Amino acid sequence: MPKASHVERHFTAGEVVRDIVIGMSDGLTVPFALAAGLSSAVASSNLIVVAGLAEIAAGSIAMGLGGYLAAKSDAEHYANERRREVKEVREIPNYEFKEVTQIFMEYGLSAEESKPVVEALCKDRDAWVDFMMRFELGLEKPNPHRAFTSALTIAGAYIAGGFIPLMPYMISSHPQNALLFSVAITLVALTLFGYIKGRFTGTRPLRSALQTALIGGLAAGAAFFLARALS
Repeated sequence: MPKASHVERHFTAGEVVRDIVIGMSDGLTVPFALAAGLSSAVASSNLIVVAGLAEIAAGSIAMGLGGYLAAKSDAEHYANERRREVKEVREIPNYEFKEVTQIFMEYGLSAEESKPVVEALCKDRDAWVDFMMRFELGLEKPNPHRAFTSALTIAGAYIAGGFIPLMPYMISSHPQNALLFSVAITLVALTLFGYIKGRFTGTRPLRSALQTALIGGLAAGAAFFLARALS
């Protein structure tokens, strides 16, 4: 009988999901807190909407810039460490050879078993450096477009999340009524977001949904009471 082909399915978009989580979680909580805090001091929903839109614009830019700078820092760190590793392989190859052997021994190979593998690897200096970067330093080569992509992803997720708690104020002219709907749809959005995140990352969706709703709800509640106390 012909053997069925084995197809491995692994989730490889962890960085994108992380950026979406960062942007969406902040987008859901910060504009919610601002609108909720203003709802007790402002009689018009229009003013709350204007303030909320301004916050979404400023917040998305700030969050996107933060993501960009973080990704650029990771890329610069990788480049610096790789230059240092290239220098060590060139100037002290015997020491680096021993380090490769030690890495293989940590995976259960003896010095004799790892010797031919290490010798073959060290014939290619680029492969040797790549190996040390990954297994000695634990660094993966960053995507050259990562910084720009991260900035857009975080900013876009922030904007998408920010409009959710703000929508009731766009529909209702009574801030107090809009606040109740804002609380409800924000909790629903957090739950759905957590469920979808769980499906993509391979964790239990229901657990992820409840966890996201709980953490996001606590963060939004804390921000709300702080905003209310200051308003």
